[in-house]
Amino acid sequence: MAISTSSSIVFPFSTKQQLPLNQTLFSISPSSSDSHCSWKWRTQLLLHQPSLPMSKRTRKTVLSAISTDSGVWTGSGERENETELARKWREIHGSGDWANLLDPMNPILRSELIRFGEMTQACYDAFVYDPYSKYCGTSRYPSESFFQSLGLENEGYQVTRFLYATGNNQMPNLFIKPRFPKLWSKRANWIGYVAVSGDETSKRLGRRDILIAWRGTVTRLEWVADMTNFLNPISSRKIQCPDPSVKVEFGFLDLYTDKDEECDFCKYSAREQILAEMKRLLEKYKEEEVSITITGHSLGPRVGNMRFGERLNELGVKVLRIVNVHDIVPKSPGIFFNENLPPWLLKITEWLPWSYIHVGVELELDHLESPYLRRSTDAGCSHNLEAHLHLLDGYQGKGMKFELAIGRDPALVNKSCDFLEDKYMVPPMWRQDENKGMIYVDGRWVFADRSDIDGHPEDTHYHLKEIGLFSDND
Repeated sequence: MAISTSSSIVFPFSTKQQLPLNQTLFSISPSSSDSHCSWKWRTQLLLHQPSLPMSKRTRKTVLSAISTDSGVWTGSGERENETELARKWREIHGSGDWANLLDPMNPILRSELIRFGEMTQACYDAFVYDPYSKYCGTSRYPSESFFQSLGLENEGYQVTRFLYATGNNQMPNLFIKPRFPKLWSKRANWIGYVAVSGDETSKRLGRRDILIAWRGTVTRLEWVADMTNFLNPISSRKIQCPDPSVKVEFGFLDLYTDKDEECDFCKYSAREQILAEMKRLLEKYKEEEVSITITGHSLGPRVGNMRFGERLNELGVKVLRIVNVHDIVPKSPGIFFNENLPPWLLKITEWLPWSYIHVGVELELDHLESPYLRRSTDAGCSHNLEAHLHLLDGYQGKGMKFELAIGRDPALVNKSCDFLEDKYMVPPMWRQDENKGMIYVDGRWVFADRSDIDGHPEDTHYHLKEIGLFSDND
């Protein structure tokens, strides 16, 4: 399945068979009765310092300290109809292209969208942004206690692998820049993680779920300027595809496939890391029904050309894009040549190197409909992930009154921006690291030392050989 707002993607599908991992850009091919789906979160997280671990959150009840004119709002926050998820998860994940699920908003779909959005937000909350820290660009929490440290242990997932990407020159603003050479790696940045649902959670979900979560931009919106607006064939990076005309934006392709063999953390490309872990986990759970969910943020620009979109359809990939209509990111690249052109003109212009299209089904949200949010024109606010989760909570359907259904605390919106109405008295950018990670030791303030940073599993090379990406001579 794949979920996407203007900044995140998710792919889940069902399989009980070994998959041809070394194929196509996404390297997954379901059976005819299965489906992928993609949800993109069109949001931007402003540069901020993450805080200490949040207090434990439950999926049953979330209370808000925000006061309104009519008193204190205390949404019950009960996740609606969770017991039906195990029976309906394929439909929720796009087997029917979300027909009759978006307007009005299906409560199970809403819950799933928010659940995966929160696990995307975890990438930001765990990331070390401080350019003065010797751990800049890493996850502040180790994989074994990742969700527990973020108050997400009740989601019932366990991180199995961290993902790293090479800080290349094509999209420099996607990576944080330290004030001095990093001690752990010169070029790598932590870019996300792979996690798997536990036994009890798998029973509730109706299948074993493998989650791939991507972190997005760490600066404001400057990274949009990095986009070369130039399409490149995916086959140019040795990604097997029967159609050489399938192209994606060069910067994203480089980010996905680039590596530095002299660096312990990016000696494998992001693609290789993911394929190796998928091979291992699918083998481990080969006797179970498994879904793969890819969720990310700040991936909302148009990514590829028309043949790219057609190829996704051929593979059965289902994409749900969740968009704030005021967000500028989904409008680029492809300002002039995009999916909004008449079909005949789009066909004529598809050969152009700057002709991009969006893919999948789109769910439009509007932050002007929320009574909690300011009428802001700030691009960062419109692209904020927590704001999108807030809008999903309140969206009931087109033309319907905005009303919080699950009960996420609206104060979370101001975690990394200044978007809530002043009357709610929630300070902007409130989530911060205590003393910016400094501790007092023997009369001096220093950065706390950490245990070893999670690297690549020792069997990575073995699994890449198994799927044919590496040979005995590599």
